[in-house]
Amino acid sequence: MVEEVVGVVAAVGAGALVYLVAAARVVKQYERGLVFRLGRLHGDVRRPGFNLIVPGVERLRKVNMQIVTMPVPAQEGISRDNVTVRVDAVVYFKVVDPSAAIVNVEDYRFAVSQMAQTSLRSIIGKSELDDLLSNREKLNQGLELMIDSPAVEWGVTIDRVEIKDVSLPDTMKRSMARQAEADRERRARLINADAEYQASKKLAQAARQMADTPSALQLRLLQTVMAVAAEKNSTLVLPIPVELLRFLERGAQPPAGSSGHAESPGPAESSGHAESSGHAESSGHAGTADRAEITERAVDRTDQAGDAMEKLRRAVEQ
Repeated sequence: MVEEVVGVVAAVGAGALVYLVAAARVVKQYERGLVFRLGRLHGDVRRPGFNLIVPGVERLRKVNMQIVTMPVPAQEGISRDNVTVRVDAVVYFKVVDPSAAIVNVEDYRFAVSQMAQTSLRSIIGKSELDDLLSNREKLNQGLELMIDSPAVEWGVTIDRVEIKDVSLPDTMKRSMARQAEADRERRARLINADAEYQASKKLAQAARQMADTPSALQLRLLQTVMAVAAEKNSTLVLPIPVELLRFLERGAQPPAGSSGHAESPGPAESSGHAESSGHAESSGHAGTADRAEITERAVDRTDQAGDAMEKLRRAVEQ
């Protein structure tokens, strides 16, 4: 009798153990459980931990509550300014209502993926190329709203959407590169023109200052010669002021009255007019004195020019 009781207890214990093993379910911390009893949603959402169900009658469906990172395949479209672009993005979403995510939609992951692709193509057609390249923050917000609106009924919330890359045709890339290069060249020319304008103003001031003090120009010339000579060049180009050349040219010209030969007066003329002869003689003496003075000045200028050239030569040799 005792053996029969022990056998029954053992059988009941073994059956209870088998039942417990078949009914035991473990829900992880990042998951939630939904119990379907004969195909109908039963009870509340099961919390993380150890849970029991009725084997054969109930079925536990686990839903991941973590944030899901889903890449959106690259979508090709034409922007509002008729430029063909290829854009890809990434969507971050999570389930906030496990019951709606399982009951209201067949596969919420696939549904979010298709909605993201459709919204991305729509946002490409509504935007211009400059917005896709530089104003992505605004486009991300608009794309997030477009995906999040239908996803609310699925028990899913969109955390954020980011546009990853915008691919352009090679011809468009070359056109943009030429445009950027032309813009940089334009700015460079404006900067150079402004620099030339400022330099011309300073040079004009320097020219006026040197005009008041002519010796400053000679000192500047000597400084230039010294700077060129310091480079140890085999050939030295020495600039000569135009004023010096004109000075030498004026010094080398003969006096105005020395080019002709005075003709001797004839016998009739010399005997006929004594008074006019005396007047001519006196004027002849005055012209001779003027020619002598002009010749003396020319010699002095020539000597001065020679002294100036000698100073320049000495400066170059030093």
